[in-house]
Amino acid sequence: MTGFEAISAHNGWAIAAIGISIVFTGLTLLSIIISQLHKVLEYIEARGKSHGGRASKDDSEIIIVIPKEVRQAARQYRMIVDRIGEPFALPRLLELASRHGLEKPHSTINSLIKKQVILPDGEGYFTWNEKAS
Repeated sequence: MTGFEAISAHNGWAIAAIGISIVFTGLTLLSIIISQLHKVLEYIEARGKSHGGRASKDDSEIIIVIPKEVRQAARQYRMIVDRIGEPFALPRLLELASRHGLEKPHSTINSLIKKQVILPDGEGYFTWNEKAS
């Protein structure tokens, strides 16, 4: 027995139909999950903002805590910023950091920006966040 006779004799058509329906159902569920993923992410983000940190009504009460791995570098860069004045340009800060022999100035400044220790002023310059401690 070969060909279509063998397929029919061993329930091949039913197995193929079940396989196709399983794959189609899986792909349909995957497309639904992907199309609704933005709602789940928005919910998680909103939940994180409402429960993260302490809630305060006044921005003057918010203090940014600098992590230990960035604290020493922040002190060194703060001295450079005090020397060049505010607002300052990042290329000037990078130049002085390299000249003073500070390690990894690009990644350190990137970390300070991510931790909101260095803030953009909206005009291409940056300022030191006085609320950072």
